[in-house]
Amino acid sequence: MIKHVIEISDLKKIYKMGSMKVHALNGVSFNVQPNEYIAIMGPSGSGKSTLMNMIGCLDTPTSGTYILNGHDVSKLDDSELAEARNREIGFVFQTFNLLPRTDCLSNVELPLIYAGMKTAERRKRAANTLTKVGLGDRMDHKPNELSGGQRQRVAIARALVNNPSILLADEPTGNLDTKTGEEIMRLFEELYRGGNTIIVVTHEKEIADHARRIICLRDGKIESDENVENPVLAEMDMNQQVLA
Repeated sequence: MIKHVIEISDLKKIYKMGSMKVHALNGVSFNVQPNEYIAIMGPSGSGKSTLMNMIGCLDTPTSGTYILNGHDVSKLDDSELAEARNREIGFVFQTFNLLPRTDCLSNVELPLIYAGMKTAERRKRAANTLTKVGLGDRMDHKPNELSGGQRQRVAIARALVNNPSILLADEPTGNLDTKTGEEIMRLFEELYRGGNTIIVVTHEKEIADHARRIICLRDGKIESDENVENPVLAEMDMNQQVLA
């Protein structure tokens, strides 16, 4: 039986606003297997941002359980959450969140510094990861010397460099033009084909359609959870079979 990377059961999150209670999540349950490519969708107020914060170990639920690689995240304190976040989750943000005065290699190295890796080893791994996302010739460039798409590739390299269990992307093409956004989604497809587990949080159907599974939220509950056929990925699968 395949071990689940994520097991979420009856997850609830209630925020208190004065005398009112807001049920941001109201009994969400689903599992994620290794090497799945999932999009989480929903309108504003659906709970998708709250769910992303839970998956990313940025917050804990009011009730329910969240098991990440066998660890019960729902019971961790702040320091334990930070450790799980650094070890298990690679984040890709809409706004890139790169250090502006630092070159690409140093930006990508950052998670490895926090992990206590020695200088030579971490620089080698950061360089290899930048090469993997197509920026092997931009390692000494600073973010303001790169295009928006290149900056997002640096952010993806930084998210990948620690070999996380999950690549968690929040509106990863939100600050990019359509053509560049498609290039970034093509990169996600390549990473998925390489064995990465990817979860993309988006409100855009065009972005969600790149995934193999789409979970739609509404009013804090899962409205639908469906496997979908991605024509781009299907073509890649077919080409791989022909080459084999």
